[in-house]
Amino acid sequence: MPRPKKRTVAEDGIPDKPFFKIGEVAKICAVKPYVLRYWETEFRSIRPQKTKSGQRLYTKSHVERVLRIRDLLYNERFTIEGARSALRGMGHDEETTVKLPEPSLDRETLKKLKQGIIDLLALVEQ
Repeated sequence: MPRPKKRTVAEDGIPDKPFFKIGEVAKICAVKPYVLRYWETEFRSIRPQKTKSGQRLYTKSHVERVLRIRDLLYNERFTIEGARSALRGMGHDEETTVKLPEPSLDRETLKKLKQGIIDLLALVEQ
C-alpha cells in the first residue's frame, strides 16, 4: 500500500501548497465555511477563483489575509468597516476597482466603423 504524501507546513501554520478548498481554509482559520463566504462579499481582497464546477480555490495569500481579517474581527474587536479600513492601511486596497475609460467615439463614428466591418466581411466572403 503506497504511503500518503506528507505535506510540509510553513512557519505560519499554513500548509505549503498552491491552492486550498474552502473546507481547508475554514479549518486553518478556525471559522465555518459560511463565514468565509460572507467575508468574500465584504472584503474584495479575499475573493477566490472558482473552478468550472463552482468550487472555490484560495491561494496562500488569501489564507493569510483571511487569518488577518479573523484576527481583526475576533481578537481586536474591529467592525467589518473598521477591518476594511485597517486592511486598506496595510496596503490591501479594498475599494480599488478597474474602471474602463469612457468611449470617446460618438454615435456617427461607431456607425461608420460598423459599416466598414460589414464591407470588409463582404470582401472576405467573396
